[in-house]
Amino acid sequence: MMDRLMALLALVVLAGFLGILAWKVPRVDLIAIIGITLALALWDFLGHARRRSR
Repeated sequence: MMDRLMALLALVVLAGFLGILAWKVPRVDLIAIIGITLALALWDFLGHARRRSR
């Protein structure tokens, strides 16, 4: 349980950092890369959560 909370906290901190970056440097290509990065991090988080519940 604690592992999931720490992983979720890390995901939120990453999203916050990348959100600030996207806000300060509003370029379309950078925002696309940030979106892909967040999608991959979320996919990894959900993949690990599913594997542990089995």
